[in-house]
Parts: sequence; structure tokens; C-alpha cells
Amino acid sequence: MLNKYAFIDRDGVLIFEPEDTKQIDSLNKLKILDGVIPVLKQLIVDDYKLIMVSNQDGLGTTSFPRTNFDIVQDKLLDNLKKKGIKFYRIFICPHLPSNNCSCRKPETGLIKEFLLVKPMDKARSFMIGDRDSDKQFAKNLGIKFYQTNTNSSFPRLAELERNTNETKIFTQLNLDGIGNYNIDTGIKFFDHMLEQIAKNSLIDIDIKCTGDLSVDEHHTVEDVGLALGATINKALTNKKGINRYGFLLPMDEALAEVAIDLSGRPFLVWNAKFKREKIGDIPTELFEDFFRALSNNLQANIHINIRYGRNEHHMAEAIFKAIGRTLRQAIENDPRQKNLITSTKGIL
Repeated sequence: MLNKYAFIDRDGVLIFEPEDTKQIDSLNKLKILDGVIPVLKQLIVDDYKLIMVSNQDGLGTTSFPRTNFDIVQDKLLDNLKKKGIKFYRIFICPHLPSNNCSCRKPETGLIKEFLLVKPMDKARSFMIGDRDSDKQFAKNLGIKFYQTNTNSSFPRLAELERNTNETKIFTQLNLDGIGNYNIDTGIKFFDHMLEQIAKNSLIDIDIKCTGDLSVDEHHTVEDVGLALGATINKALTNKKGINRYGFLLPMDEALAEVAIDLSGRPFLVWNAKFKREKIGDIPTELFEDFFRALSNNLQANIHINIRYGRNEHHMAEAIFKAIGRTLRQAIENDPRQKNLITSTKGIL
């Protein structure tokens, strides 16, 4: 059986890392970063095994005594345990870069034997880190890498598996990504449009769909909309701190106007007419079905208007790009309203 692993760096990712010493060697320096708790809890619900992998330069030397590290580490693990979070394995490299060891990230020697005994599902496992060494570590393992900035909020991650008699869909995303994507629905033009959402929203998106395309494209397009909307909504958790609203997009001669409100109330307004029956390998009538499904499971108001355009490829692309841009605005955290909800009701 293959295991789903979430490899996670410690300092600067899970807990605050001092800029001067780069060492968390006393309890007064211990601070769990924003967003860590809810995301780790959700990963456990989604059957991920949490693996901490950390380089601790000179651990056990006079400049960084082991006892100082252990006091902080034990307190961190205890605090997480009280929230229902337990790491499956913890791997610490104590060496300095000058030691040229095989266990210091980005090398994978620290976990090599572990993976031989408990192999991983490479397609679904990933690494979360803030350094180039973390990125290379993920590359060396052949898994995805989710980048976070040192001492910033923990990335908002979510995945969803949706299987019916008509489609089998797996989605995984990072709302705080850089727009990376790996999308395969079996409909090439649809893939291209979904890639526009990822690139323009800066959401890292993985979608794998196997649908009954021998029957029709409808089930695939609609169900991907349902799955994508549900996964984004899942990653937003309680929606605290987000902007909530987004609006815009021109694409050459075509102008698309898109507005979105992550209100918790699904509603789609669709004013986009296409004369062509198909663009590439997708029926144009299915665009509305996709966005209606997205709106329903994202629980969002979405208004889409094509004001004008001649090239219908450009018109479709303008819509998908605009959706990406408006999502980017709406899901972005506003530091001024941290832990607040953009609603006088106090809930979205």
C-alpha cells in the first residue's frame, strides 16, 4: 500500500524562525505560525501522514546544545497534540553544510530507509518548505513542492476525490501558490482553459479526471466544476481574513467582465453567447454548465459578461483568465482584517 505523505520543514514554516540566530533554542522563541493548525488537522482528516524534515545546523554542539532543542521540540509537539495533531515521523539532520553529509536536505539520505519500508504515493505526496533546499529535496523525491515564505502564514491546501459512475476526479490545490498546474481532463481545450485559471489566480492546481467521454463531454466538464469549486471552498475553511470580492479582463479584441463574491450563497449570472458549436474539442454550451457547477460548490456569486469580441477562442480565454484574476483578488488575505470575516453577519 502506498502512503500519502506531507513532508514539512519546521523553522520558518511551522514555527517562527529568528532572523538573527536562525535557532529556536528557548521556549520564549517558540511561536506556531498562522494557519498551521487548521491545515495540519485537515491533512490528517484526508489521510495524510505528517513527516517533519528539518536541518538543524550544529545540533548537539556547544553553540546549539541538544537539551535546548529538545525543550522547544517537546513543547511544540505537545501543543500540536492538544490540537489533535501528531507527526507520523520526525527526521532531523544535526550536521553543518561543511560536513557534506547525505542526510541534510536537499539530500534524501535521512528518509531513504523509511521509504523503502513504507513507500509513498508520489502523485499525491508533497513537500512544504521555504528554502531552495526544500524545493530540491522535493525534486529529488519526485514529488510536488509547495513554496511558502519564511515566517508567513501556512499555505492553504486542500484536496478532494470525487468518484461517480460517470467520472473519477482527483483535485489538489494550494491557494497560496504561484500558479503551477498539472491538469488532465481528457478534453484538451478545457485543460487549456483550466490552466488559465491556475496561472491567473496563482493557485497551484492539480486535476486528474477520467470521464465517460465516449458518451459525451458534459459529465466531465460539469463534474470538474463541482470538484474544483468544492476544493477551493474547502481550502478557504472559515474564510477569515480574505478579501471576499473580486472583479474584472480584456483578451485582445474580446472584453470579459467577471465579478465574484465568496458569500456562501451560490448564484451564476451568465451573459456570454457563442456562435460556434465547439472550440477545439469542447462544446461551447458546456462553459455555462462548468461555471454553474463551480459556483454551486464554491458557494459563490459569479457574474460573467462578454461585452464584445470577434474571435470566440479569445472570448472563452478571456472568461477563464478573468475568473482566475478575480479569484486571486477574492481569496487573498488582507492583513488589516486578520481573523475577521468580511460580513456584518460574522459568517460567510
